[in-house]
Amino acid sequence: MNTTTLQPHRVLSGMRPTGKLHLGHYHGVLKNWIQLQHEYDCFFFVADWHALTTDYEDPSVIGESVWDMVVDWLAAGVDPGASKLFIQSRIPEHAELHLLLSMMTPIGWLERVPTYKDQQEKLKEKDLSTYGFLGYPLLQSADILIYKSTLVPVGEDQVAHIELTREIARRFNHFYGSEVGFIEKANNAAKKMGKKNAKLYQELKKRFQEQGDHEALETARELLKAQQNITLSDRERLFGYLEGEGKIILPEPQALLTKSSKMPGLDGQKMSKSYGNTLSLRETSEEVEKKIKKMPTDPARVRLTDPGDPEKCPVWPLHKVYSPDDVKEWVQQGCKSAAMGCLECKGPIIDAVNNELAPMRMKAAEFNENPNLVRNIIAEGCEEARDITKKTLDEVRQAMGLGYR
Repeated sequence: MNTTTLQPHRVLSGMRPTGKLHLGHYHGVLKNWIQLQHEYDCFFFVADWHALTTDYEDPSVIGESVWDMVVDWLAAGVDPGASKLFIQSRIPEHAELHLLLSMMTPIGWLERVPTYKDQQEKLKEKDLSTYGFLGYPLLQSADILIYKSTLVPVGEDQVAHIELTREIARRFNHFYGSEVGFIEKANNAAKKMGKKNAKLYQELKKRFQEQGDHEALETARELLKAQQNITLSDRERLFGYLEGEGKIILPEPQALLTKSSKMPGLDGQKMSKSYGNTLSLRETSEEVEKKIKKMPTDPARVRLTDPGDPEKCPVWPLHKVYSPDDVKEWVQQGCKSAAMGCLECKGPIIDAVNNELAPMRMKAAEFNENPNLVRNIIAEGCEEARDITKKTLDEVRQAMGLGYR
């Protein structure tokens, strides 16, 4: 079932608190968030519970890392006026939905998630034979579904997680979307649209269900979105009635594929803390210059007069990220002809990185001087997030027969 949500597209994305962020985070995630926040209803969260799935033995670093990461988000341009920022563990509805979904999620679905065995192989030094680690993909699904998120920005390696979430939503709606008298309620809801629109809705529904006309399905969806005189509950019934005989309680999200960004580190590998090859977003200009000047270069260039090949030099990938075409051409010619030295080649990179980081350093310093402002931003984001999660959880409880409180 290709379900559709009723609100404008809502985006949800989170990051584990790993401390101060580096340029890999900025180019791989934050630049995308900054763009999305002006296009969609965005919720960005600190995934501190997820951090415990692999770092449960020593959680001492998580607290400080949370605030360092939030400061870097704000310094990079994530705008609390355009998006909601919150901390996962402050929204208990995430945990309750995770628990309720666990009652109907087959263990085999979790064991087949590609990253489950992959992470166990990569993190052999840690004991990951825990319920929390097995269930973390389900917690991710709860994170997404509690907001009825329609779009989740992910790379190709994370698409399997979104497909799992879609399967869980589908299974939930199949079990719990049925209402007593659903068809009668749906037909009554259609009448509230007016005689003309009700007739059109029924015709479009019939064309899709009897003939498999997907164009009719999309037209019917747009018709429902445009209705102003029906309740949210009636609208959900009518969306569900298009494709079956059940109410859509948890809509299926879509993966919003992001461009693959492998920000090169100082050794030519992907920038990562585990490789020790990063430039943090708050790196001083002196440290940027020092680190880049120390970068290894083409091993064939032993002497200044030796010609080199940029494709074999760890500095070249940074030129691909930061340098305009004329600078890249200058590097190609100068390196291959030995007309320039390696330090000269690194100059434009040092300038470009410092120009990118300068406003972030300044903003980060301002936020660090005013920690209460950062905490207030998060508090407001948590309040807005809870307003939504409470409503979703109320619907889930009612659907699962837990509305007798």
